[in-house]
Amino acid sequence: MEPQERRRLIHLYKAGGETVAEALVGISETELDAQPIFAGWSPRQIVHHLADSETTSAIRLRRLLVEHKPVIDAYDEAEFARRLHYDRPIALDLALFGAVRLATAELLECLSDTEWCRGGSHSDSGSYSVDDWFRIYAAHGHEHAEQIREARRRPPICR
Repeated sequence: MEPQERRRLIHLYKAGGETVAEALVGISETELDAQPIFAGWSPRQIVHHLADSETTSAIRLRRLLVEHKPVIDAYDEAEFARRLHYDRPIALDLALFGAVRLATAELLECLSDTEWCRGGSHSDSGSYSVDDWFRIYAAHGHEHAEQIREARRRPPICR
């Protein structure tokens, strides 16, 4: 990846926490728990997923940078949602997502060209480098913020 593209993606990555927080401004408890019409998570579940995903991804990056050709294991996002009580309040997980993202962005800004090229393998997809990791996670928060905004635009479903 070219340095200019990395800088652009670092900016995008850093803004992810704020973008998610903005999508949640003024959200009601009813909106937080609104289930999407199609398969997917409620805004509350999305926030918990982001915290779990971000903490997992932060460890993945650090392993890629420190270990010699680590094997990065996949994790079952749906099982996390089922077993980690995604019905709880969101404030701490929203803060966790934002804080871990900013700490990781600070680390990314320090990486040398050699460090960007470090890699290992992913249990599901094979070869997996720091650049691969970054391409996956740079827009992750923004994508979920859009899902939250979309859920809030929909009329409530009568039951």
